[in-house]
Amino acid sequence: MLFKTLLRDVLVGCYGLFSNNTGGIWVIQITDNLLNPRKKIQELLLKKDTAQVLEMAGMLHGHYCVGLALGVKAVEVGFTRLGISDNTGMEEIMAVVECNNCFVDGIQFASGCSLGNNALVYKDLGKTAVTFYRRGSDEAVRLCVKSFEIKTGSKEEQKEAQELFDKAVKRREKLSVVESKRLKVLSIQRSFAVIRQPDEDVFTISECDVPGLSFAPIFDSQECCVCAEKVMETKAGFRNGKPICRTCSQEEFHMVLGSGITSGNAVRV
Repeated sequence: MLFKTLLRDVLVGCYGLFSNNTGGIWVIQITDNLLNPRKKIQELLLKKDTAQVLEMAGMLHGHYCVGLALGVKAVEVGFTRLGISDNTGMEEIMAVVECNNCFVDGIQFASGCSLGNNALVYKDLGKTAVTFYRRGSDEAVRLCVKSFEIKTGSKEEQKEAQELFDKAVKRREKLSVVESKRLKVLSIQRSFAVIRQPDEDVFTISECDVPGLSFAPIFDSQECCVCAEKVMETKAGFRNGKPICRTCSQEEFHMVLGSGITSGNAVRV
């Protein structure tokens, strides 16, 4: 009876059967959370519960900061204005960012538009800004962070937070255990204060033209004739009629660093 029930559930899509490398079979229950991994985030955004989304976003970013909070807030504001309530990560929702700082992690986590699913486009402009749009729509909205005052804590605490940030991040000096914890506490306070501030105080919000971006093409891979590693065919060159990767051919390539897009040949990696 148990087997018949399990078989029925497999047939109707409640469970999936998978074989393992030892010849056995394991079962996974196909739940709503697996079918829609972003369900909780979508529900929180619809309820405008950006505080909980920000709390979850810390798992991706590793810490809390104003930049992360601004990214999460930008998604809530942009999605609300465009009437976006879901994103399956299949490039139906697009985010075009103009920077590569903490702001972008907030965008990626809250929106579901990421570099890996090709729904995040990076413009190397150095502006803390993002444009959202849904494919097939004629509406797009751009949000650019203003110069604004974070409304939390005393002026002394704000000065303390800035001094600790400058020491740890700008000058890359080692903080003491006490200083490190203090910076985290102040950063958490400032981050959660930002998402409560009025949208217009934080962002310049404007409607704009929908970017004319095509879906990401799918290319075959080829095997490098030197290292035998797989390489996307559009990134391979040829040596004696055989594919060769740029690492082995030492041809120029580009990479994204904290400073932006640069030639990989100029950096030892």
